[in-house]
Amino acid sequence: MNFTDILMIAATALSPLIAVQVTRYLDDQNEVRGRKLHVFKTLMATRAYNLSPGHVEALNRTDLEFSSSKKVEIDVLEVWQQYLDHLGSKSLEGQAWNDKRVDLLVDLLHAMGKSLGYNFNKTHIKNATYSPTAHGRLELEQERMRQLTLEVLEGKRSFPMQVTNLPNAPQKESPQNSA
Repeated sequence: MNFTDILMIAATALSPLIAVQVTRYLDDQNEVRGRKLHVFKTLMATRAYNLSPGHVEALNRTDLEFSSSKKVEIDVLEVWQQYLDHLGSKSLEGQAWNDKRVDLLVDLLHAMGKSLGYNFNKTHIKNATYSPTAHGRLELEQERMRQLTLEVLEGKRSFPMQVTNLPNAPQKESPQNSA
């Protein structure tokens, strides 16, 4: 048996093992990318609804799914940290705080998209979203109902009542009629 025969036997014996290992490696890489894509797609789909549970969950998974071992993902994590710091900040108020929040979210989505091979520009990310006016109105009305209900339950507000259509009261007999 010569060297070539030994190589052929080794290749025949090891090829299924190598194939399985390569398949497992590729599957693992696809799963990692799939999780990153899920975070990105969820954030893109819910960017107009930053209070939705899916949006919040995807944000919280950012530092779990994106790694600090790749340059483009380091950029994602840096922007995520800026966004997270801003979300907990009370240095700005009202519209100024919200405007900065939107800008930082756009930066985060842009960095994520870039790391995943998407070529969205920041203007597209910021403006290409559909959010019906009715959704915003519904959210405001629900928040108002929650606040008013809490005020009633806490005794800070009374529950307005108006009594109408009282039943006829029984009439008393006059003393002259009873004699």
